[in-house]
Amino acid sequence: MSGRPARFNQATLIDTTPLPSDIPPVTEIGSSSAPLLSASFFIGARCKPYNDDFMQCKSESAGKGEVECLKEGRRVTRCARSVIEDVNKHCLEEFRKHWTCLDNNNQQLWQCRPAEWKLNKCVFNNLKLEKVIPDTPAGETPVHLKNRQTYSHHGP
Repeated sequence: MSGRPARFNQATLIDTTPLPSDIPPVTEIGSSSAPLLSASFFIGARCKPYNDDFMQCKSESAGKGEVECLKEGRRVTRCARSVIEDVNKHCLEEFRKHWTCLDNNNQQLWQCRPAEWKLNKCVFNNLKLEKVIPDTPAGETPVHLKNRQTYSHHGP
């Protein structure tokens, strides 16, 4: 046990150092975790090239990529923002039902499959983006397409 008293600082720390002028500004997404989780596979589908560039930059910079990879990171943010805006524009009702379900069910995807199916259909019909889970075994039904979810509260 330590003899030193604990000190807690509740102040918000803001770095006022301006970014270099060659790094373009970007508007943040401004979304909570539930809408981001709901749209995550669509973001991954549309933004894969930007995500790959960002991850390659991070791996090549050997842990020093915070400033070196800001341009690539901002491209990822702009792309993700465009996906959220397009989903809101074309599938707002289905999107809101799905992320509200996620929010109310501790982000457990299997609890919200019926709302997810409707969202996936709407996004595919309007944006031509499809939910694909990477490394799903060939010849096996992906988990998000199964009629019966093992731990869910709702029936088939």
